[in-house]
Amino acid sequence: MIPLTADVDNIRIAFDEGSLTTLKIVIAAILFGIALDTRVTDFVAAIRRPGTIAIGVLAQFLVLPAITFVLTLALDLRGSVALGLILVACCPPGNVSNILTHRAGGDVALSVSMTAVGNVLAIFLMPLNVAFWGGLHPSGKRLLEDIELSAADMLLEVGTVIGIPFVVGVAIAHWWPRAATRAHRVVGPISFLALAGIIVIGVSNNWDIFITYIGIVLLAVFLHDALALLLGYGIGRATRLPAASTRAMTFEVGIRNAGLGLLLVFTYFDGLGGMALVAAWWGIWDIIAGLCVATWWRRRSTDNLERATTC
Repeated sequence: MIPLTADVDNIRIAFDEGSLTTLKIVIAAILFGIALDTRVTDFVAAIRRPGTIAIGVLAQFLVLPAITFVLTLALDLRGSVALGLILVACCPPGNVSNILTHRAGGDVALSVSMTAVGNVLAIFLMPLNVAFWGGLHPSGKRLLEDIELSAADMLLEVGTVIGIPFVVGVAIAHWWPRAATRAHRVVGPISFLALAGIIVIGVSNNWDIFITYIGIVLLAVFLHDALALLLGYGIGRATRLPAASTRAMTFEVGIRNAGLGLLLVFTYFDGLGGMALVAAWWGIWDIIAGLCVATWWRRRSTDNLERATTC
């Protein structure tokens, strides 16, 4: 057992080189699956809705990291936990947001467009965001100095894991749309099941650490996830987007690709305890919370439709 007096900032999660390579392949497969469901017309649609897309981009890459930074200070979190939340907040959305938007009866076209734009921008903005906000955090800054994080190195890693599979997937979707559609139905589910399997295996291999320290991140992840979803919803309402678009905005801002965050934790932060726990638990809780919100919206829409039909 891990002694309770141990500092979570000094804990390292065991993750061998083979597992890290597998994780990279899975994350690349997830991004490839997103790209297979992305068409050039999605980017054209984004250009036709510049205001809405711009609002979503600002919320994802500026407002959410800023709110996260304030939350880490308000909760007086340990450096590694704070960096974990900041890292997740800087991650792009995944196609889970598209699935949840569809389930909630939201604007799927807007969701897909924002996911496509968000992942492209994340290649450049994510490394800069992590370095900037992490460098501002009192205790997180010291950890970053010890690790000597290079935004340029992270840019290369993110560009490789996101950029290459995304470009290849979009190209296949453009030139061979039928093949892309069939492949997406297979690649998407399998890659997410593989990611879930990696997280489960990682937790079981580090069970003592997980049980000892999970309480430290539970409240932080719960509040962080709730704030992210509320931010997306609040921005949608404040800018008077239609109800369906507001639902899409909620999930695009609230749902983060924590799997990518987990990959970066093991690639650049040597499995730093608090960061790994945050990314792993966020990947689980994010889907649970998102499904609850989407299901509530779906039932509400069904109830309203039944009332209208009755009247």
